[in-house]
Amino acid sequence: MRAMDDQTPLAPYGPLPRGGSVRPMTRWGTAVMHRPQAEVTVFDEALRALAADMVATMYAAEGVGLAACQVGEDVAMFVFDCPDAEDQRVVGVVCNPRLVLPEGRDRRLDDSPEGCLSFPGAFVDCARPDYATVEGVGLDGRPVRFEGDGLLAKCLQHETDHTVGTVFGDRLSAKAMKKLRKQHDAAVADYPAEWPT
Repeated sequence: MRAMDDQTPLAPYGPLPRGGSVRPMTRWGTAVMHRPQAEVTVFDEALRALAADMVATMYAAEGVGLAACQVGEDVAMFVFDCPDAEDQRVVGVVCNPRLVLPEGRDRRLDDSPEGCLSFPGAFVDCARPDYATVEGVGLDGRPVRFEGDGLLAKCLQHETDHTVGTVFGDRLSAKAMKKLRKQHDAAVADYPAEWPT
């Protein structure tokens, strides 16, 4: 998954925070990646600074979303800049996200490739609902709600998973995980420990 071009994004709750520093990517296997993250209860300048670092890191890694645990922080928050099925970029920050997915006849699966910046260089098909809604709060503690289809639906689900300690590899069959690990291992030289700094 790569970051989008310079098209003006849809930013219903304002632009992403800028001015942050790029941090090394935390990898699968690190404890913070595999446990539920702490709920955000204080909405202060430190939280905004963390979000700005996450945005800088996401762009440096050419990703479309990033959760706080991916920069080693035990905080239930993610940032994203991701296109929907019509290539409309949507940007936002979500703290304490709650995912709402279609059910019954409205539920259709998208089995397209998925990857993770914390397991870089590897992509395999991962079936997820083709539409997703995330509700939570923004950096000011006020309610936010994002929804969409295409890659945006996959991104909202993937990043919310991170806030509850789930990596997308947890959703794969053993065969698919083996394929993912083989790709990751082949690309390891391209992603040193300090990447993307």
